[in-house]
Amino acid sequence: MEYNLKVSSSPHILSKNRTSRIMQDVVIALLPATGMAIYYFRSSALFLILTSVLSCLLAEYLWIRVLKKRNTLSDFSAVVTGLLLALNLPPQLPLWLAAIGGFFAIIIVKQFFGGIGSNFINPVLGARAFLVASWPAPMTTWISPITDAVSSATPLALLKEGGVGLRNLPPLWDMFAGNIGGSLGETSALALLIGGGYLLFRKVISPAIPFSYLGTMAIFAWIFGGEILFSGEYIYHLLAGGLMIGAFFMATDYTTSPTTFKGRIIFGVGCGLLTGIIRIYGGYPGGVSFAILLMNLTVPLIERGTIPKSFGGAKKHA
Repeated sequence: MEYNLKVSSSPHILSKNRTSRIMQDVVIALLPATGMAIYYFRSSALFLILTSVLSCLLAEYLWIRVLKKRNTLSDFSAVVTGLLLALNLPPQLPLWLAAIGGFFAIIIVKQFFGGIGSNFINPVLGARAFLVASWPAPMTTWISPITDAVSSATPLALLKEGGVGLRNLPPLWDMFAGNIGGSLGETSALALLIGGGYLLFRKVISPAIPFSYLGTMAIFAWIFGGEILFSGEYIYHLLAGGLMIGAFFMATDYTTSPTTFKGRIIFGVGCGLLTGIIRIYGGYPGGVSFAILLMNLTVPLIERGTIPKSFGGAKKHA
């Protein structure tokens, strides 16, 4: 009798999900934010997005050709990296800096550590932190929407200033719709919520990380963000900066976030606490990028403490 048996390691349950399908869903989810960025910042946004995406694709292609690696261009991961990187950049940033960021994200953060699924920090945030550290002036200069010329303070900078700054805060609707200064993809909370809702509907991401992240940040800002306790402008903190795009699109990265439900809650709470501490007590008005990067480093420890014991596993001995 002939048996057709295949011996392989777990897992043995097949899923219809593929990397390319997941990445395509992320691109679809980012389309509202991309559209709003182009609407508000016009040609500056369009050219920055094209430069960032093309630089990531070129970096991936060169890595494949030079080192004779398996072709990974079709999995759309480089496209997602380039698009997310562009949405985390100021609209007036020189195009050559966006290209450098794309190469750094793909080559240094992703490929040097084994490619997709092996990087220990988020490539987009790693590249953004590199650009902020290397070229702080252009990376922290913002312009008003539509005009593409007039420099303006972001809502986070006004919150940090306090006093007169608080009186100059833009209307909440402008912040919700995106008619404020900031990075390309962080201004419109509405567009990011639509995209995040799509990812939740498609079950690409779990609600554990974004909800625990946003909830922790809101509570922290409400308690400690004002001149006295329990008087902070927590709604502004939720809508301002890269919190929405970070919570739904970067903190939920499969490779650099925990796999267990309990671990995801811990990860989200940690991101929220670190973001609040950096925003309110630190010298940098943002905080999302550095908070997520720091929590990326704790993922192995979180996993070690939250992964359940296997059924029938050996008992611990004293």
